[in-house]
Amino acid sequence: MKKIDSAIKTVVIFLAFSFGILHLYAGGNGQLNSAEILLNMERLGNTGSVLYIAAHPDDENTNLLAYLVSEKKLRVGYLSLTRGDGGQNLIGKEQGEPLGLLRTQELLAARKIDGAEQFFSRAYDFGYSKNPEETFSIWNKDSILADIVWVIRTFRPDVIITRFPSTGEGGHGHHTASAILAIEAFDAAADPTRFTEQLQYTSTWQAKRLYWNSFAIGNNSVAEGEISFDDGGFNTLLGKSYGAISALSRSMHKCQGMGTPPLRGSNMEYFKYLKGDPAPGSSDLFGDIDLSWVRVPGGSTVDAAIKEMINKYDLTKPENSLSALASIYRMLRELPEGSIDIAYLKQRKLEETKKLMLACAGIFLEASSSEYSTTPGGKITITLQALSRLAEGVELQKIYFFPQDDSVIDISMNRNTLYTFIHEYTVHPKIEYSDPYWLKSKRNTKGEFVINDLLQTGQPESGALVYARADLEIAGQVLAVIIPVEFKYTDPVRGEVHRPLEILPIVNVNPAEKNMVFAGEEPRNIAIRIIANEPGIRGVLTATAIDGWSVKIKDSLFFLTNKGDEILIHATVKCYGNKQSGLLSFRVLTRDKEYSKSIRRVEYDHIPAQFMLSEAEVKLVNVDLKTAGTNIGYIPGAGDEIPASLKQVGYDVTTMTDEMLSGGSLDKFDAIVCGVRAFNVNPRLQVHHQKLMDYINGGGNLIVQYNTPFTASVKIGPYPFTITSSRVTDENAEVRFIDPNSEVLNIPNRITPADFVGWIQERGTYFAGDIDPHYEKILSMNDAGEGPLDGSLIAAKYGKGYFVYSGVAFFRELPAGVGGAYRLFVNLLSLGLGRE
Repeated sequence: MKKIDSAIKTVVIFLAFSFGILHLYAGGNGQLNSAEILLNMERLGNTGSVLYIAAHPDDENTNLLAYLVSEKKLRVGYLSLTRGDGGQNLIGKEQGEPLGLLRTQELLAARKIDGAEQFFSRAYDFGYSKNPEETFSIWNKDSILADIVWVIRTFRPDVIITRFPSTGEGGHGHHTASAILAIEAFDAAADPTRFTEQLQYTSTWQAKRLYWNSFAIGNNSVAEGEISFDDGGFNTLLGKSYGAISALSRSMHKCQGMGTPPLRGSNMEYFKYLKGDPAPGSSDLFGDIDLSWVRVPGGSTVDAAIKEMINKYDLTKPENSLSALASIYRMLRELPEGSIDIAYLKQRKLEETKKLMLACAGIFLEASSSEYSTTPGGKITITLQALSRLAEGVELQKIYFFPQDDSVIDISMNRNTLYTFIHEYTVHPKIEYSDPYWLKSKRNTKGEFVINDLLQTGQPESGALVYARADLEIAGQVLAVIIPVEFKYTDPVRGEVHRPLEILPIVNVNPAEKNMVFAGEEPRNIAIRIIANEPGIRGVLTATAIDGWSVKIKDSLFFLTNKGDEILIHATVKCYGNKQSGLLSFRVLTRDKEYSKSIRRVEYDHIPAQFMLSEAEVKLVNVDLKTAGTNIGYIPGAGDEIPASLKQVGYDVTTMTDEMLSGGSLDKFDAIVCGVRAFNVNPRLQVHHQKLMDYINGGGNLIVQYNTPFTASVKIGPYPFTITSSRVTDENAEVRFIDPNSEVLNIPNRITPADFVGWIQERGTYFAGDIDPHYEKILSMNDAGEGPLDGSLIAAKYGKGYFVYSGVAFFRELPAGVGGAYRLFVNLLSLGLGRE
């Protein structure tokens, strides 16, 4: 018995951590309206939960999530195994980890709309995978399975739903892998011999059943053992259909171009049985599960109290429900914790009741910092504001500023009177930086992040490191409310904007380039931006490079007077015939310590400002490269780093506007390059198509990077071809030369198989199909077990010039400093120019 009591105590401590710190009070932005209060009261009376599992941001069925949250009143979670790091970006240049950071916040924005909770595993999205075998060759299956088990054990769902089947119909290997792992985790979560390190914080959990949310059935028939129901209803309290909520939620996936119109009317969902106890009947996944408080020993009185409160609820006076909520809060606190399951439920429902009490009293609590960033040991001014909009006699007993300061207030708050408290706060000198927890350590494998703290597993973000706590007495109950310290400012267009308080190193070291590509021994300059995050930073910049490279820093000593001051320091890098690539590292010595963290920001209007820290390193690449021509025109697409990459090897790149394409001659350009998905995102290119063809006909060279499939009416090249979904996902797949004597493979650089070594993520995507005979097919490649594909790179002579369509992943390889990709791309730029 003592062992069980100890386990329950540990679980309660863990739950206090997860609910109290990671699920922080949202201040003024979290105020519920009267209709939402009623919906949350109804959810308070529902003890059921469901966990939805898939692979990526945008895989989730937002219509179903919204329906389960607001119609069925369930607690709903979405576990996305990855953060979508390996996808494309329609709104900016982020790729890889920065893209995952952006998509994480887009998912959180979506969950704020549909009401579900968000979770992740440590899996890294390494790009498209064609089967689960390939996926598991890159992901460590056991560690990803452990993360899913952890989320199941801590979320404790009655029902688990997968978005994809385990049999491959979902296409993407990650999709199928997510279902395979969910099926294994269903049993493993209940097995006390699996992942025993988790059991010091939680206990095993057996979900009732596991179903696949299958794809629509053409004839709307339901096979024996399958479940179907209509989630296309209208919620009168919210004034929206679940299709409308779904569209708003899904449209937050902006970097994926997922803007979606509302689905109106009936919408049938279908579910196929996978594991556990089959649901009775054919229309309810929860048909035999008691979702009320009656399922809990001693819960009948709680159930009755909640129903009575709902019956007496006055939409115009939510504050009248405070005494009933206080009584329910007291009942929940006194509920015996006879098992870990009850401890979980009790802690969660106490938090839900607290949220309702704050909403019914109209409580506003906000803690704002005088600055958007600080440092370990730094000083900030925190302004805490408290307001009871609806309830009289709320007692503000204490205010704590964590992790170290507290003060006793003991004020009886008058209704609708704003109370303001100013606190001079010193940040703990040993506090960690506030960059995302999954990015604190460099990935040591291609397939997963390093997570050093088990308690952070599954969490969508790190949570605030500096926060306040206000103890409020409402209707006789003392509620401890956690408030993150944020920075807020007024934007003339967006209005009041909030952003997380950042804990940064006292100085950041930002090299202007992540890669430096050398085509010989000619020295090159690089600028290093030093950013002061505290006033009075006096230091020296130093650099270290591998043998065969020299680095000379000009004016390495610096002094930055004010916080926010910056200085550019220039260094000259030279290669002495070294063919080996390596790293160039920069660091600043100041105040007897070395600092070597660069900072990258991810900032868009639809998400809170984000940042990530990484080592101030530059990849040095020496390439045997010949070039021809110098002037390149670049037509932007969905966003890539090709222009900066071309400047690395001496090209003069002009970003072309619509005005430039509309008027004047294009003849000054040796080649024009279209960014990825340019024809997808810029309909004006259809207007300019003839002018581009005239440019080619007169001797120009047009290179179009990949686009997604079009209708047949869209014109891209001088001769017809289609764009397919064909791709080669294995970055190490063999590349064969269809005609080794092709100009593309020989002038000015002779391409060999060695040029395809060291590529990242994939060979290419969205290859050409139905290719007109005028085009020359350059390369043949395929993934293991598949037939050869010859549409990755095609070129055609047209008049005096050339047209190229490329599905080859240059947009990934060039920014990563892949030398062979540079050599091949330069050959494309040089068509017609580099003949010897």
